[in-house]
This record gives sequence, C-alpha cells and structure tokens, in this order.
Amino acid sequence: MAEVGRVAVSGPGSRLLPGGFWAAVAVWVERPQVANKRLCGVRLEARRSVSLPQTGHTHLRPSAGPEPERLAEAGGCGPDAGPGPVRPSLDGGPGPGPSAGPDHGRQEAQGRRQPEEEPREAAAAAAAQLSGTPGQPGKAAAREGDLPAADLGALWDAFAQSLAGDSREVLAFLTRTGAGSPPEGRRELDLLLRTVIPKTNPHCPLRGLRREMVVQDVLNGAVTFLPLEEDDEGNLKVKMSNVYQIQLSHSGGEWFISVLIFCPERWHSDGTVYPKPSWLGEELLARLARWCVESRQSGFKSTLSLISIVKYSAAYQALKEKYKAMVKVWPEVTDPEKFVYEDVAIAAYLLILWEEERAERGETARQSFVDLGCGNGLLVHILSSEGHPGRGIDVRRRKIWDMYGPQTRLEESAITPNDKTLFPDVDWLVGNHSDELTPWIPVIAARSSYACRFFVLPCCFFDFVGKFQRTQSSKTQYRGYLDFVTEVGSACGFHVEEDCLRIPSTKRVCLIGKSRTYPPAREAAMDEERTRYINSRRGRPGSPRSGAPAPLPPGAAPSSAPGPEGHGALDAWPAHTAEAGASQQGAGARAGGLWLSGFQPREKAERLRNCAALPREFVDRVVLQVAHLLLGKRSPAGGSAQAWNRGGSLSLAEVAGELDRETLRRLKRECGGLQTLLRNSPQVFQVLHGHVRIRDWREERPRKQEEPEAKRRPSSDTFKTRICWFFAHHPDGCVLPADCCPFAHGPGELRPAPRTKKQPAL
Repeated sequence: MAEVGRVAVSGPGSRLLPGGFWAAVAVWVERPQVANKRLCGVRLEARRSVSLPQTGHTHLRPSAGPEPERLAEAGGCGPDAGPGPVRPSLDGGPGPGPSAGPDHGRQEAQGRRQPEEEPREAAAAAAAQLSGTPGQPGKAAAREGDLPAADLGALWDAFAQSLAGDSREVLAFLTRTGAGSPPEGRRELDLLLRTVIPKTNPHCPLRGLRREMVVQDVLNGAVTFLPLEEDDEGNLKVKMSNVYQIQLSHSGGEWFISVLIFCPERWHSDGTVYPKPSWLGEELLARLARWCVESRQSGFKSTLSLISIVKYSAAYQALKEKYKAMVKVWPEVTDPEKFVYEDVAIAAYLLILWEEERAERGETARQSFVDLGCGNGLLVHILSSEGHPGRGIDVRRRKIWDMYGPQTRLEESAITPNDKTLFPDVDWLVGNHSDELTPWIPVIAARSSYACRFFVLPCCFFDFVGKFQRTQSSKTQYRGYLDFVTEVGSACGFHVEEDCLRIPSTKRVCLIGKSRTYPPAREAAMDEERTRYINSRRGRPGSPRSGAPAPLPPGAAPSSAPGPEGHGALDAWPAHTAEAGASQQGAGARAGGLWLSGFQPREKAERLRNCAALPREFVDRVVLQVAHLLLGKRSPAGGSAQAWNRGGSLSLAEVAGELDRETLRRLKRECGGLQTLLRNSPQVFQVLHGHVRIRDWREERPRKQEEPEAKRRPSSDTFKTRICWFFAHHPDGCVLPADCCPFAHGPGELRPAPRTKKQPAL
C-alpha cells in the first residue's frame, strides 16, 4: 500500500466538509469524464448496501432490490444537496448521495425527493428506475452489456469470502484499519457497480468497457475502487493490481484528501481507464480538492442521460470523421469548427435516440423529420445522408445550402404558427436554436398528429410572442426558460424529458417529447386545454409587442371557436367587451387560422446590431463626448513624459451616467450597447474589464515589436486611408510623429481606401 498523493483542504470552503468530499466523490464516480478526458462516461448499473461484521464476514442485505431508504435520499450530496434525509458521516456530517439509478440524469429527474414528494413515493420511483420497469418513460431499460442486478450480490459474496480468508490485508485497506485487526462493530458500506466507457478513437479500435465495484465507507470517509476482470472461465473477479482508494481525514483541525494504491508495484496503466499513479495523485487529487469546496449546484442533468453512451461515442466519432471536411470548405462567416462539430454531435445524439426508439417500438423504418429554423442546414444534411427522410425550413437562405446537393431538402420560407403550418405525416419536429419558434414547436407537434414527437435545443429566450421574461429571481434566465418550454410541452400533452448534450456551447440542454399523457380519444378536449394555455400567456411581461392587443378585460372569457382545422384560433381581443372579442376572434380564425396574434417571424434580411449600422454622425458624437469625459480626468502624475494628456479611466457605468437618455435608448437596441460602440473605435479607446480609457499609441509600439514582421506594420492597403482621430480632435494632437502613425495627419497624407473584396453576408 502506498500513498500517491495528499492535499490539505482549507479556506472558507472547508466548512462544506465532510459533505463536500462526498459531493466530489459523486462527480468522480458518476462523471469521471470531467477529469479524465479520455473517457466518454460511465453507466451506473446497480447499487447495494452491505455490511462488514466483527468477524470480517460480509453480508448482503436481504432485499432483492434497492433499499428504499437509500434511494429516497439519492438526489445529492452535502449540506446543500436539497431536501431529503442524508446519512451521517465523519463528525456527524452528511454522507454520500450518488444517483440511485443507472444514469445520473434520470436520477435527478425521478430519484431526487422533491419537497412535495412523500418518502415512500420517492423510494418507489427510484427503485423502479433502477430495475428498469418496461414501458415507463424515463425509466432505465437494460442495455447491451449490463449485468443483472442480482450479479452484483454474487460478485460481492465471492469477494467477501476472500476477505474473510486469506485477504486480511485487503480488508484492512478497505476499512482503513491495521492489518490483522478486524473492524470494530458492524460496519455498513454502500456498494455500486459501474461500467467505465472509454472514448473511441478513429486510429484504433473501440477500447473495451471496464467494470468496477465502488465501495463507499461513509463512517471512515473512504471510497475504494475495485476493478473487475474476466478469468479464463469468463467469470468476473477483482483485479487486485489496480485497486485504489480516496480518503478523507481530519487532523490538527485541518482536512486532508489522499489517494492510495493497494499494490503500487503491480499497478498497470492502460493510459485511459487507469492512468499513471502520478496522475491520480496530482491531477485527480487537485480536482477533488477543488470540487470539495464548491457549493454550487448545477441544476441540470448529467450529459447523455437518455441514450447509450457507448453507441453515442461510436456514432459521434464516425460522423466526425465523415463530415470533418466541411470545416475546410465552410463558406459562412461563422466559426466552422464550432458549428460543424456541434451539428455532428447533435446528429449523433438524434441518430442514437431514434435507433433506440425503433428498437423499443419494434419498427425498422427510419423516422422522418422536419427541422424548423434549420439555419445553415448542416444538421438536415447529416440526418438525410444517414438515411432519415426529412427537410429543413428557414426564413433565410444560406450560401452553404448550394453545397449539399439535391438529396438535402432545404426550403426558404417563413413559419407562422397556424393551422396551415402542420406536419401530419412527419415523425419528429426538430428545433435546433430555433429562436422565436422554440415554444411553438411542442404546440405544432401536438397539433400535427398524435404520433408526432419533438426535440428542441433552446438558445435565445422567446415567449409565444416577443421576448421571454423570467418571473422567479431564484432561477437563472436559462433555467427559467427551460422550465417554461417544459411547461409548454406538458400543457400540450407530452411527457417532456430533459437531457444535456456534449456540444461546444453554453446552451446544451435539450427537451424531448416522445410520448403523450393522454389517449388519442381525448385529442379534442386536450386541444382546448392547449388553446387556453396559449391564451393565458397573453399579456405576460414582454410577450405582446407594441401595437399588440390588450389583455382580456376583467370577467371576459376567451372563446373556443374552432378554426378551419378544428383548432381554437386566438386572435386580437379588443378592450371594450367580451362579446366583441369573441366575434372578432372567430372571424380571425376563419380568415387565417392563426393561433395567436402578434407573432413575428424572424426578418429575412438579418439586421446588424453591432453598432456598425448606426449613423456615422451619431457614432462620432458619442466617441467625442466620451473622449472629452476621459480627457477631463487628467492623470495627477507630472513630468515631461506626461505632457501629452492621456486622460483617466472610467467605468462603463460612469460613462453611461453622463450620456443623455435618447442616446442610451438608441444604444440599448444594439448588442453590447455602449461597450460595443467604444470597442468599434479601437484607434481612440481601450476597453478592458468594464473600464474605458484613451489609447496611448506609445504603449502599442513595444508590443508590436514582438509580433511577426507580417503583422508588425499595418497593411499597405489600409495605411493612411483614414484621418487620425487624435490629430483632428485631441487638444495635444497625436502622440506619434506623422511618419510613425498609421493614420493620416491631415488631408494631404490621406490615401484612397481600397475596394473591398468581401461579399456581404446573406
């Protein structure tokens, strides 16, 4: 036995210990890919509670399934883990609470005890998800390579016999007691079985999956990892050479975390699942120490919780290899690597989701789809190329559309939610960053047909009409919007599931509606409920745009007059009488079948909002006003070097406080507002960490000398093509001589600007 690393955990965050230790352990047990980038993830397959009696013999608890009391608390770790009982740990602190089910994502959705949930109900839900109850949405069905739950007991029994016999040293390592001295009293341990899934690599075959038993000793603050391997007869047994342990100890008023290896001289590193001991003692230990003192709770599911991680990893690598050439020929102005690999990851997720759906339904035909707001169309191209019939619709055509070929169906058209924008013959509606269409996609799917499903990846925050505004300050804007779209899906009659994708984006959570909460016979009644729900969103903050109809007057009841296709059309409600509103709504429904007035699809011509389209005189006026403010804050330092007035520094808030209301209102309509305008004038200003100052070009010259020769001097095409702002407006003129300044000192130096070769973005 050898200790390969030890670190002290101190500072204000140490107050979270020992609960924080188990929170960190839960990350390593359930999401090791966060630390080990060569892993794709893990699959938690079973859980048991075992005990170590005084004699060293081990007993499995008599229950055939997961222990309800354990599963009821399986929602989190540490003092901030939320409601529900927790087990005592060192010094009476809370114990571990890793996910009870095979996946962390489903555990959060169903295993965590909610405030209004009875303990018995929480335990039953967690037990059902672990056992893989068939036919229940969101439950974990057995997947390829899974061990039956009963096998975990057999594995532990076999290992326990060796502990009671000739493996007393292993028992001492497991329980942190001296060799030959059995543990005092009856000790209860948490036992988990997990499968570790390595990432696939295009240059080598898929590495084999590795199974481990994870033993958590709450009272002693230790978690031991027991790797499993097959013997010559195909039976699983513990591979003693790669057994390691993570410990928490308290000494001299300070907390310590250690990593120990049972047989360091026999340790076998495969570079993937089992890295070198130095990595465990340095990289992993440093991450565990940091996670211990982080009290943040993400509030989101674990990644890829609804599909097979093994299948996804293989599909992603295959698609990445197949479509990586798109990066080299990307004609759009957007970042090709981000968009190509993001759409590859989304396509891999959908392909596995649909493959598993076909297996569940016993079908062979590939699902059809429509991507609403398809943008560059790459996701449509990949899904179509992989055999799924479908098409994409977007209000604006992209240049890259011409590169896909005729097999990729892309349509340039605006989508307005009404009775004419239904897709009765389509299996899935997809919304990948679909902006203003995002909350409407569950509605369109529900009304297209009873068999239609949806997948949305929300990004920008839109309500049915206009921008979405959160109503709960306790949630982030993103979390509040996800909850809103989930509410829309539920109101439309879907079982809505949430998952987190592995894409290079901060908006990674997708919402999926695969099944309905009602039978087909209730479709008409359910559609009336949808209509009422949509109408209830009218008048929410930020929903109606200017000129939109006013909310219903007190006592007025919405009409449920059906539209041409049987859907209640929600049209303009006048403010005088309910009777007039009902008649006008019915007339509007007969005319166009609109579901809600005021909806505006995205403009066909994308308007620039980076201050570049603002009038030149407006920009010049703001620049001059801000410059005068800064020059009035002259630096107190004196001397000849300070003869040129470089002014002072102000925060953006201080600058905004000096501008008039009309100027601020105009800037607010631009992305980034004042900060963007100032950054668009780099000749004049430096904007850093929320503060702005006059740029001193004398400080730019030393930095320029370190750059390559090609970048050191301005391009000859742009040299002296613009008047120097300092020469024209600064009271002391330009700080650089005319021959050194890249800008013209007067009209005599001004050269004609070259004709740009860049095509305008579509």
